[in-house]
Amino acid sequence: MADAGPGEDAALLLRDFVNTLDVDSGTEALAAPADLVRWLSERGLVPSGTAAGDADLATAIALREGLRAAMYAHKGPSNVEVRDLDDVLAGLPLRVVLGGPRPALVPVGDAGTAAAGLARVASAIMDAAAAGTWTRLKVCEEGTCRWAFLDTSKNRSRAWCSMRTCGNRTKTRAYRARRRPPTGAAPAR
Repeated sequence: MADAGPGEDAALLLRDFVNTLDVDSGTEALAAPADLVRWLSERGLVPSGTAAGDADLATAIALREGLRAAMYAHKGPSNVEVRDLDDVLAGLPLRVVLGGPRPALVPVGDAGTAAAGLARVASAIMDAAAAGTWTRLKVCEEGTCRWAFLDTSKNRSRAWCSMRTCGNRTKTRAYRARRRPPTGAAPAR
């Protein structure tokens, strides 16, 4: 298997960041500022021992949920608002750099801050967009799941993180609803 290219690496970073909250189980990987620093440092986005506070954690959660909303909007025409994501991105230390093969977003300021690590996560949006993987990042349509995944299907139509679990749950629920007698109908004898 070939190594992932920079655009796929960026997409996988974004996917993993969104999945720091497992909606289905309620497991929160970013429960405290120290958890945020650990997550960022394990991915080489900040040095270990970087300081972070409650404001950094709040920014991380807002960025994560904004990304989740944007990925949900990738499934097709939607009325999902991504204005919150725009607001979070505006508050991160980023700038546009025009030198090089293509424009890029890069973090500015002290590289050893949680804000700089979050800026590196945000800059992955541009890398994924340039590689064509940004719009392939989606969120599972199963309401109890909302797990982020990279849609690698040929026609970009994947709706669930896993057909085996979430797809099966959704289809079983729809089947049972179709088989249920209409409200007010007399039961069959």
